[in-house]
Amino acid sequence: KSHNVEIQFGASANIAVNSPSQNVQTKIYSDKNLSVARAGSSAQQVLQKKGDDLRIDWGYMYVAAGREKLKTQFISSSANSVSSFANGQKPVAIASGRGLVLNTILTPGTVGATPKEVMLMIGYDDIYSVQFFNQNLRPWWRKTGEETFENQLQLASAEYSSIVARCDAFDKKMYRDALSAGGDDYARLCILAYRQCIAAHKLVKSPDGETLFLSKENYSNGSINTVDVTYPSAPLFLLYNTELLKGMLNGIFYYSENGKWQKPFAAHDLGTYPIANGQTYGEDMPVEESGNMLILTAAIVQRDGNAAYAKKHWQTLGIWADYLVKNGFDPANQLCTDDFAGHLARNANLSIKAIMGIAGYAKIAGMMGEEAIAKKYMDTAMAMVPRWMKLADAGDHYALTFDNNKTWSQKYNLVWDKLLGLNIFPPEVYKKEIRFYMGRQNKYGLPLDSRRTYTKSDWIIWTATMADSPADFKALVAPVYKFAKETPSRVPLNDWHETTTGEKVGFQARSVVGGYFIKMLELSQRK
Repeated sequence: KSHNVEIQFGASANIAVNSPSQNVQTKIYSDKNLSVARAGSSAQQVLQKKGDDLRIDWGYMYVAAGREKLKTQFISSSANSVSSFANGQKPVAIASGRGLVLNTILTPGTVGATPKEVMLMIGYDDIYSVQFFNQNLRPWWRKTGEETFENQLQLASAEYSSIVARCDAFDKKMYRDALSAGGDDYARLCILAYRQCIAAHKLVKSPDGETLFLSKENYSNGSINTVDVTYPSAPLFLLYNTELLKGMLNGIFYYSENGKWQKPFAAHDLGTYPIANGQTYGEDMPVEESGNMLILTAAIVQRDGNAAYAKKHWQTLGIWADYLVKNGFDPANQLCTDDFAGHLARNANLSIKAIMGIAGYAKIAGMMGEEAIAKKYMDTAMAMVPRWMKLADAGDHYALTFDNNKTWSQKYNLVWDKLLGLNIFPPEVYKKEIRFYMGRQNKYGLPLDSRRTYTKSDWIIWTATMADSPADFKALVAPVYKFAKETPSRVPLNDWHETTTGEKVGFQARSVVGGYFIKMLELSQRK
């Protein structure tokens, strides 16, 4: 039956503070055809806090709606927000305080068999997003300092229909592509991962005019621009937008090339979010981060079809490649990206990363026309492969460490041999490992290695992408999707979970789930 409808949308002003104990100031005003409600902390301590599990408490949240379907906007306490709407009471205007709500009442009017739609917008203006080597940087949309948030609201309102249509078209295409690459379970994991991966970054322009796309290591340690978080996140951006991946590497290159980081290997991070003034992680990961930077730079130039990006950083890349030649093959006792598992010496998977980094550098050199350098480093990498196979050989698989053939681990770093078209490891290495993994799966996935039953879901997808058989790929991915559906841990998609119970071990809402897109990337490379 036809009936009259009113809709209340309430947004807590706590969105604009770290703690509900902080005071906020609110305001309702008009901007052209929009009604706008705004809230922000009274203190406005811009870029004063850093760390993990913190919420922004500077800048302003906005709720805006067009006047044609708007009845009213008002400020209330959280206690009387719904009662004010339901009882038709005129709320008391509240300009500042705690526990406040920005209320918007929309009126679609009479609704019958035909659906009606109303639209409102919620957004956040952080004014300044990050500090990059002691300079506060504005968000990308305001990089000139002249744009206003009200203009952005007006633009979003005007472009709403076209943007939603583009989003819908992209959603459908992404699903079809993922389905074609790896099946329905895989496609649904990509859907879960897409927005989370992108949202864990901030886009700004550096003082030198370069793109910076800086990650926050959510629910881990709060680091900003962590290289071994960039590494697993990269497949999504290699697939869709290499400029954003360059923005994930640019700050690390700057750190080394401006003399602020003087070690002969890549830094781990640029600081603690949102302050990027230099590494704050307590320990270096020299083989890990140097290998990551070389592999990802090689992947970028391959996707771009030219070596222009690498040419800008040629000297730095050479320093890191030489470090891996000297120190990467049989790594000393150190951390890798799986630092939660502790230190490990003679790490066979980390050794693969070093080999891939050296071979990636050779690939870059070849694309730059540096044939002698390309041959030298490719020969070096290829000579390491039979040595690696001998040292890691554990019969029906390859070991976790060179000195213990009673162990095993996922060799997810090996996937770049396939993706970069290096093909320096024999197919038998892939096949032997995949066969072995098939017998080691638990209800919710393949453990990371023989030490524990927990896993990293991003690495499982990388490992599965090494499989030649679509059936093997799907068999390795299915338990990961089962975990995503059945996990009792009700948090944003976490990437570190227990394979026996499906419970979260640690981490959540991190960008590393962009690594799920590696199978789509592999398929696009073949095309």
